[in-house]
Amino acid sequence: MIDSKLVHSTPPPITKWQELTSAKLEHEHLMMNLQFAKKIVTLAAVFFRWTWIELLQNRDPLGRQSVSSTCTPLGSTMIHSLFLINSSGDIFLEKHWKSVVSRSVCDYFFEAQERATEAENVPPVIPTPHHYLLNVYRHKIFFVAVIQTEVPPLFVIEFLHRVVDTFQDYFGVCSEVVIKDNVVVVYEVLEEMLDNGFPLATESNILKELIKPPTILRTVVNTITGSTNVGDQLPTGQLSVVPWRRTGVKYTNNEAYFDVIEEIDAIIDKSGSTITAEIQGVIDACVKLTGMPDLTLSFMNPRLLDDVSFHPCVRFKRWESERILSFIPPDGNFRLLSYHVSAQNLVAIPVYVKHNISFRDSSSLGRFEITVGPKQTMGKTVEGVMVTSQMPKGVLNMSLTPSQGMHTFDPVTKLLSWDVGKINPQKLPNLKGTMSLQAGTSKPDENPTINLQFKIQQLAISGLKVNRLDMYGEKYKPFKGIKYMTKAGKFQVRT
Repeated sequence: MIDSKLVHSTPPPITKWQELTSAKLEHEHLMMNLQFAKKIVTLAAVFFRWTWIELLQNRDPLGRQSVSSTCTPLGSTMIHSLFLINSSGDIFLEKHWKSVVSRSVCDYFFEAQERATEAENVPPVIPTPHHYLLNVYRHKIFFVAVIQTEVPPLFVIEFLHRVVDTFQDYFGVCSEVVIKDNVVVVYEVLEEMLDNGFPLATESNILKELIKPPTILRTVVNTITGSTNVGDQLPTGQLSVVPWRRTGVKYTNNEAYFDVIEEIDAIIDKSGSTITAEIQGVIDACVKLTGMPDLTLSFMNPRLLDDVSFHPCVRFKRWESERILSFIPPDGNFRLLSYHVSAQNLVAIPVYVKHNISFRDSSSLGRFEITVGPKQTMGKTVEGVMVTSQMPKGVLNMSLTPSQGMHTFDPVTKLLSWDVGKINPQKLPNLKGTMSLQAGTSKPDENPTINLQFKIQQLAISGLKVNRLDMYGEKYKPFKGIKYMTKAGKFQVRT
């Protein structure tokens, strides 16, 4: 016989703990569905990329008879591993995609590094018996990619530069210490940038929606809750026709800033004549505009630009026909274009160096005097001047007196450094004194060269000037700013 109390009894009330547990389970199911959706989108993107590559190579993506049997299969041309090596030769980070490659492969890189006189002179492509090592050197770190088949080198080198730019955008600076402090985020970003060795998401806006940039608050929350920086939503820009810009951008203050930065490389002979001179320039942008603005940027004299390289947002056909930059900008910081000015008659030398460096055969003393002054600076101030010179091995010590700034001489490395600072045209900086030479040594075969570092604000040494910046597609009026700067690259004066 069934007890009526059991039949008509009411269920026990749901406790607060049960409600929290149910909500937590629903949240976990939602997160699993989001992760599954991310994987589906990623696999779809990889499939379409693979199909596109196969079609570019005149091959049927479904595996039917190839149109051209002479094509090299690109399916095997993927980046297998990435090694980050500091200036001391220590591998402080490695990431593998296709398969694990032993660290011993970097021995070939270390051999090439020993043969190079400077870090910048390491060959960008190093062949080994079973691999190719492609590397870039930035921020005192070597980024070394390992591949197993021959590929267009610029494909890999451009990707490595994109990795460095992404780290700099995420962390503010790209250094060994910062990378080690944010190693989890670094691995998460690299996992999204390459899928099975193929570039997948390389735009900073897309990556920031996938992997949130680290902050102090987010780091503390992740430590307590055990969560990660992986975003909860799919990036909206990944599937749009403008993948470099996220949708729904809103700002209280709408502003667009452009920095025209030019770096001058020059070799000046002892008489002051220019042997070679060229300019490497970039236009960096910081755009924070609401909505989907369409910008046009025009120049006073665009014809002086050579070897122009654009961000993917730039409409190349309009540049070819009108020499106008037309683009829908990414949100935030990005490099709009880089250019090259190689015509020597267009390169003005902004500084000059007067020098008097002499050695005597029968004396253990030598004379040293240099003076730095401005030249063709359009009235702008030359600042941040640093003079360095590698003295001959026979120089034991130097007794010098600067008219301004501080100088040092290292008797071991024989390196003379003079921090000049700002040049006053009314009183030019001067450094003079004597050199003590090793007794019994012959006169050096050639005088030392002088290397200069400097920068000039509000001046583009090539003469490039922005004419106007216009915006279409939005009704508000943004604040616009243009800044110019010239700085020294490899600027060398022979004595």
